[in-house]
Amino acid sequence: MAKPATPSPDHYDPQSDKTPLVELKNIWKVFAGVPVLKGINLNLRPGEIHALLGGNGSGKSTTMKILSGVYIPERGDIFIDGQRRVFHSPNEAHKSGIYMVPQEPHIFPHLSVEENLLLGLDIDVGEAREKITRLAQEIGFESGLSEEAGSLSIANQQLLEIIRGLLRNAQILILDEPTSALTFREVEHLFNRMRTLSQRGIGIFFISHRLNEVMDISHRISVLREGRIVLAAPTSELNSQKLVRAMLPEDADVREVERRARSAQSREASEVALDVQHLSSDAFQDVSFQVRAGEVVGLAGLVGAGRTEVAEAVVGLDPHARGRVFIKGQEVKKPDARRSQSLGLVYVPEDRHAHGIFLDLPSLYTMTATILDRLGRYLISRKQEEVVGDSYREQLSIRMNSLYQIARTLSGGNQQKVVLAKALASKPDVIILDEPTRGVDASARQDVYHLIHRLAEQGVGILLISSELEEIVDLSDRILVMYQGRIIQETQRADISLQKIMAAAFGLQGEASL
Repeated sequence: MAKPATPSPDHYDPQSDKTPLVELKNIWKVFAGVPVLKGINLNLRPGEIHALLGGNGSGKSTTMKILSGVYIPERGDIFIDGQRRVFHSPNEAHKSGIYMVPQEPHIFPHLSVEENLLLGLDIDVGEAREKITRLAQEIGFESGLSEEAGSLSIANQQLLEIIRGLLRNAQILILDEPTSALTFREVEHLFNRMRTLSQRGIGIFFISHRLNEVMDISHRISVLREGRIVLAAPTSELNSQKLVRAMLPEDADVREVERRARSAQSREASEVALDVQHLSSDAFQDVSFQVRAGEVVGLAGLVGAGRTEVAEAVVGLDPHARGRVFIKGQEVKKPDARRSQSLGLVYVPEDRHAHGIFLDLPSLYTMTATILDRLGRYLISRKQEEVVGDSYREQLSIRMNSLYQIARTLSGGNQQKVVLAKALASKPDVIILDEPTRGVDASARQDVYHLIHRLAEQGVGILLISSELEEIVDLSDRILVMYQGRIIQETQRADISLQKIMAAAFGLQGEASL
């Protein structure tokens, strides 16, 4: 099929006074009593590509899920073409011309392209085929309609999703991180398709962590931080420095002064406890770093940068990883979790419910799961097991009725402490903490921070992974930043700043003006 001509970049005036396709007014959303959106006001005009930026947890995806009918807001109004709408499902949003293209395309791989597109459509097949052919030509979809959808590249799978939305007469498209798995040339092609759609008057919300792409494709940018829009302006009036600064917390300068005061008195690291050399897998490439005894090394980056995948490869949970791992100077041949633990490396996973805790068993059973061989030669000594449990219950201030309280009935913070107790029971030399404060309250969070400081003082090497960049900056002696599967920046203690780490996480490392 013929490729569309590259559209003129001047076809859209961001100051246009046209009635917005979409207008969100004072949108609030609360999860588990915690507001995650706090009065969002946002609009999208015909033919506009409106980029949404923000760090992890800023509220971008939640806002778009409200617009697309996945979530219902606690407060606020949605207007489509000036008419108030309430969406209780994605299907209702589709009927109002809204379609969200997910980051991972939802296709049936063994069905043809045409069969994927026709599923769920209540129109004449002949009419639908004619419309599919026309849309495919207009946006430059270059695969045959009879091809198996599973054989398409990710780029063409995304175009398939876009056609699926246009078949439903969508005038509002939401593209959530559409370029994350694309090559440079595929990104270029996608942007040409987006410009073609823009010329047709279709409005596009574009979510991305790549600032260079946002500056290239968008007409307007809104920045979210902690559930609020803190900056909204035409792209022509912005630059990457302004965008990074907008994403920083309000107290960034104060926190930086406090951190530097602490770092002046921080401990000196000693011998290398963990040495990772040229580690690669499907999600990351050529990762090398060291963690020294008594050192907290932060591994920063946005969701999808490859941090958790690196951690899993280091401890042997990824059988396809290539590279070398040394624990206290000893190479781990064909690493697996049990072997790594025996050499002194433990991993506290990101998802404690799925991988860290026995939710429906007594909490004590999780706490001692890694040291059962030490609790009796043939039978487990309950007395010894309870001694271990009581020790960590006291050390970590775990609030429970008894050691035998079912783990599911504990608060999130106390569940996390039980998982930490399990990791510490094996007396590790190195510990990898993946999002250790996710889903815990403020008090439990401070307890985790104190534990990290105490472990480092005892000589334990710590690799700390966190999506909260402030947390990484406050706790780390040294910070590694990952971007698109690679470590692109290493910052020593004296040079750490939240602004520098934030910039690198968005792929802007080394810009002197930041």
